[in-house]
Amino acid sequence: MYAALLRGINVGGSRKLPMADLRSLLAGLGHEDVRTYLQSGQAVFSSGRGDEESLAAEIARAVQQTSGFGVDVIVRDHAYLRAIADACPYPAADLEPKQLHVTYFSAPVDPERFAEIDRDAYLPEEFSLGDRALYLYAPTAWAAPNWPSTCRNPASTRGSSPRPATGTPSSNWWS
Repeated sequence: MYAALLRGINVGGSRKLPMADLRSLLAGLGHEDVRTYLQSGQAVFSSGRGDEESLAAEIARAVQQTSGFGVDVIVRDHAYLRAIADACPYPAADLEPKQLHVTYFSAPVDPERFAEIDRDAYLPEEFSLGDRALYLYAPTAWAAPNWPSTCRNPASTRGSSPRPATGTPSSNWWS
């Protein structure tokens, strides 16, 4: 089982991709057990072929061909997502889902990219890095515009990784 995370669709009335169309697109690519979540750009499916990167590339190409716009896609398997949930450094079971967010990266991120952030300036909000993920704990309300671009859009930061950390879809914990 895989999850496809599409970045920046159905946000603010632009780059619309109805979830029925996404389900049809994934089924048309030969994937099975396709389900989507609200208008989130998130889908789960099963597939007997490919790996995360090749599946993501295939889905991105298909979205471009059918919708006319490009979209960053990250595909992760069930074991990875379970490990992300299990490794959460915050007490997820004790929090409201809107208080905890995770941003997924397309590649490992060097912690040095985040070293210059004055974490005390953003308290009580906190973040921690995981395996190709950033956990954000926001006990009151996530003030994304107030966070440095390093956390909001890691692709915009300086630093290096094996390939740019583009396509950083974020989800609150319930998504």
